[in-house]
Amino acid sequence: MRMRALCAGLGLMLAFLAFDALAATADVRGVRLWRAPDNTRLVFDLSGPVQHSVFTLSAPNRLVIDVNGAHLTTPLDKLNFANTPITGMRSAQRTPDDLRVVIDLSAVVNPKSFTLAPNQQYGNRLVVDLYDQEATPSPSVPATAVPDTPQLPVTPAQPAVKLPSVPGGKRDIIVAVDAGHGGEDPGAIGAKGQHEKDITLAIAKALQQQINQQKGFRAELVRTGDYFIPLRKRTEIARKKGADLFVSIHADAAPRPSAFGASVFALSDRGATSETARWLADNENRSDLIGGVGGVSLDDKDRMLAGVLLDLSMTASLSSSLNVGQKVLTNIGRATPLHKRRVEQAAFMVLKSPDIPSILVETGFISNPNEALKLTSASHQQVLARSIASGVRQFFQQNPPPGTYLAALRDQGRLPTGPREHVVAPGESLALIAQRYQVSLGSLRSANGLKNDTVKVGQTLNVPATTLASQE
Repeated sequence: MRMRALCAGLGLMLAFLAFDALAATADVRGVRLWRAPDNTRLVFDLSGPVQHSVFTLSAPNRLVIDVNGAHLTTPLDKLNFANTPITGMRSAQRTPDDLRVVIDLSAVVNPKSFTLAPNQQYGNRLVVDLYDQEATPSPSVPATAVPDTPQLPVTPAQPAVKLPSVPGGKRDIIVAVDAGHGGEDPGAIGAKGQHEKDITLAIAKALQQQINQQKGFRAELVRTGDYFIPLRKRTEIARKKGADLFVSIHADAAPRPSAFGASVFALSDRGATSETARWLADNENRSDLIGGVGGVSLDDKDRMLAGVLLDLSMTASLSSSLNVGQKVLTNIGRATPLHKRRVEQAAFMVLKSPDIPSILVETGFISNPNEALKLTSASHQQVLARSIASGVRQFFQQNPPPGTYLAALRDQGRLPTGPREHVVAPGESLALIAQRYQVSLGSLRSANGLKNDTVKVGQTLNVPATTLASQE
């Protein structure tokens, strides 16, 4: 009896173990693909967590993905492999619960794979990035090289400001235009299924077109198609391009569908300036978790380390960011309603570049049905792009970087600048601002009607043209 009971108990235990093993099996429910300038990303949507391994084979080139505890429940022959090194995909069950996927390749690749836990938009995922072995990573590739890239209709543009030619080959002012989100990360989603990533790319392309029509300027797109770029890499791309300004384009959602209007943000080193700013920043910073940053763990230690590395002293670039942001905001306000009439500040990770003035432009709320319709309109996208370009141009006409075409015009007295403006940044005093612009303290007080030397963060000052030398 005792032996029979023991056998029965063992049998029951084995049955439970078998059931648990069966329950742990995950389904591969979908496979998605994106092409970036230097890599191809495959995303396997899963019903649960899995273990996996990846290895390559040669003659012919293949990539093998073994997924333990998985079944394939979606076809693999529906993917578009154009402009990728993938020529085909096939699968088989190595065992009843172990899946093998074989990817046929036309070239050698460097694979990198990792899994992502569920979030608000997706379930479990297995991400496989195939990096081109010989290609030099560069985000500036023709749009035709990226599948499913929205094409921007050509509409009449704002007449270019005609500036006189300057001999000597002075360099252009470079503006890095960053289309928010992309690929695995759609961004905010409108009531009718509009994706923020598509709207931002269309506006970014329109802005590039507008800026490039201005002599002495050149705009570089950070993201040229529908693919994911980690937030920190976006500023790295801008730096490699030699950017003088970083402009990130967004069209976010708000907790209330009634929220409307455009906003401009600069980085805050003391936290957000409003609840809206804080809410938007928190959502944007989650983009890396949505898209995945190459398997980098985002546990508490990594976030702390990232904060130490990113929170560098940015007083000079922050001042310029506030300045150009105010000009952009003023111009946008002439074309569309504003959510806030001053440049807001929040801890957007994409703005944390210590050496490049950076602004984030929220072109409107995709969560507002009326604004969502406008944001998907090519004509409204052009209006927004012209407004942003005008603000950027005004800022650099007043503050041309040394060695640029506009700086040469200014030095020759041929650059129409008008009065200069300065937005007070944290840690700045009136005396420090006067020294920076080489004007006397008295003339700076007089130009702004100040009775003393007290200034407030965010205050806009008029900077007179009189120099210290002329005051002596």
